[in-house]
Amino acid sequence: MAERFKTLAFYAQMCYNASMKKAEKQAALSELATLYPDAKPALNFTTPYELFVAVVLSAQCTDARVNIVTAKLFEKYSTPQAMVTLSQKELEKYIFSCGFYRMKAEHILSASQDILDKFNGEVPGTVEELMTLAGVGKKTANVVYAVAFGGDAIAVDTHVFRVSNRLGLAKGKTPSEVEEGLYKVVPKTDWSKAHHWLIYHGRQVCHSQKPACETCTLSHLCDYAKK
Repeated sequence: MAERFKTLAFYAQMCYNASMKKAEKQAALSELATLYPDAKPALNFTTPYELFVAVVLSAQCTDARVNIVTAKLFEKYSTPQAMVTLSQKELEKYIFSCGFYRMKAEHILSASQDILDKFNGEVPGTVEELMTLAGVGKKTANVVYAVAFGGDAIAVDTHVFRVSNRLGLAKGKTPSEVEEGLYKVVPKTDWSKAHHWLIYHGRQVCHSQKPACETCTLSHLCDYAKK
């Protein structure tokens, strides 16, 4: 009988801990929404195609730098029709300061040709179609789908990955694991907003090297801060 009560107590504690963890996750999301009610993309764009190019350029590069580069690039080459008139070497000169410029130029030109050949010159509006474009992975597809087309998706970049793991919102060793974890805890209507909340928090508070735990209003809910 004593062993039975120990077993029941063990499972009761597990359920209690799971319930508390779920409550903490919801509290963390609520606080993020309060902290960053106006969170929005930092990249400048006017069309889905411009956003697509900017997102490709933003890999391992700051949004501020991308905005400087695209301000000049989009003066003449803001459509796939115009972009493919550039040679790779010519495009590389425009985007050199964004880093990984050879690979990015190749991807932009190949994807632009795909858009012309496969989608009548229009950026496709689903994640699945976007991922058929040259050089486009899940993160890029999710960003374009959510931001340009108002779709429900969470793009896991380095900030989202880091903050989600530290807070305990969604733990994972890969972006896809974190993405799936976030889909389970974040209401679908908040998916695209939560993406920006986590990015803002990663940039402003939960820095990679020296997170500002002492001033963070989420520290009491954060697995990283509790350690």
